[in-house]
Amino acid sequence: MAPVPDATVMNGSGLPVTIMSACRRAGRGGSPTAVLDETALSNDERCMVPVLTGTSHAVFVSAGGGGCHVPEVSLRFFTATGELPACGHGTVAALAFLAEREGGRDFQATVRTAGRTFTGRVTRVNGQYEAAFELGPVDVREPASGDSDLVLHPLGVAVDTLVPGIRVATLGRPRLLVPVSTRSALATLAPDFDRLRAACDRLGLLGCYVYCTPTAEGRTTARMFAPSIGVPEDVANANSTACLAAHLAREGRSAISVDMGDALGIPSTITAAAWSSEAGPRVRVGGTAAVVHVVRL
Repeated sequence: MAPVPDATVMNGSGLPVTIMSACRRAGRGGSPTAVLDETALSNDERCMVPVLTGTSHAVFVSAGGGGCHVPEVSLRFFTATGELPACGHGTVAALAFLAEREGGRDFQATVRTAGRTFTGRVTRVNGQYEAAFELGPVDVREPASGDSDLVLHPLGVAVDTLVPGIRVATLGRPRLLVPVSTRSALATLAPDFDRLRAACDRLGLLGCYVYCTPTAEGRTTARMFAPSIGVPEDVANANSTACLAAHLAREGRSAISVDMGDALGIPSTITAAAWSSEAGPRVRVGGTAAVVHVVRL
């Protein structure tokens, strides 16, 4: 794909950045994600990449060796406010980026992020890349008494639309899973982001993942609010979807497909399947990605 004209120059480096759309739905939408090779930038400069590219996240990829012809890849994730230990849709974008670099072939790699090592796989289908990877274990617990109340009011969730089952789920960082009864209750949420950030910061939460009860087929809709990391609303959040899958697995549901991004006009879909292990629920999460364009910073 031909690069677009140069964007803003940072330190005159002419740094190439590939913009991927991650977790697309039916060939469109997906979260715009900046992906680039590991390079000598300070953390403050890394935080500027999503700002300059107009994306919520940037992923820095370091591809190394690996045994048995399976490459090893290290990933670092940044938003405008700092580094994250994990990012699901960023991982989808990075795996698709690497598959594109390998000539569009099916691709597999051992992926290392902060504190986690797992296998990522990519298949090319109709000009796009279907990426999937395993995560886990996921820790799921009930919130401490009163904690959820601190979040629900700034989140804007009406009490009569809540469904029992609010949970704190941790995959890299903890987040609150909040079930609501209807899609309209989800669609009309209008959080007070300053107060929501203060509540999440106080409780040490990454953010709040609000979702509808899945259908019998496992289809549902969700919105992720994470002002504490500089992302008021995420177009797609695969790690939180993995957390939801881990939670629902305890209730006997093995697979889900979650639509996100509609409130932002950018349709996205993430799939996840969970199963039990001695260490706790483990999850396979995935999505479809494609190259949008290349810019230079």
